[in-house]
Amino acid sequence: NAAAAQEVADPASKYDAAICGEVAGKLYGLEPVASEIADNSSAVTRFVLVCLPTEPPHRTGADKTTLVAYMHADHSGALLEILDQFASRGVNLTRIESRPTKTGLGNYCFSIDAEGHLRDPRLAETLEGLHRICAEVVFLGSYPRADGVRPEIARGFTDEDYAASRAWYAGLLRP
Repeated sequence: NAAAAQEVADPASKYDAAICGEVAGKLYGLEPVASEIADNSSAVTRFVLVCLPTEPPHRTGADKTTLVAYMHADHSGALLEILDQFASRGVNLTRIESRPTKTGLGNYCFSIDAEGHLRDPRLAETLEGLHRICAEVVFLGSYPRADGVRPEIARGFTDEDYAASRAWYAGLLRP
């Protein structure tokens, strides 16, 4: 929206007004005609930093992870197979969107935001499971939640529960 403010500020512009943030309006010397026009006063805007792969930020306990999961083929239950990887490990989804891959009719991928961090055992196992059943999984990042809310993790899915089950299993392997 800053570009809209810049355009309106240009004397040669064919536009008379722009919807923009207060900062952009001031930056380009525009006079506000109306303010507080949002239909949702509690709405927030997310910005994403796109960069080359790097070490993910440290876990905060209030994290999200974004990924894209590509189906092998469109068939009855394909989405359920993907969702099951999250549900069976107690990972809550905060967003899922179906997108055509544009590679052929019926080829879709799913853009997903999930509660948790790449280093959380429950999310690590979820990603491993997705890798087994999906044609491709693109990890876009783990990052602190903007609202700082920690998810409620059900019994059986905490880091301690995962550590205890790994220790139990390791004990089975020892004579």
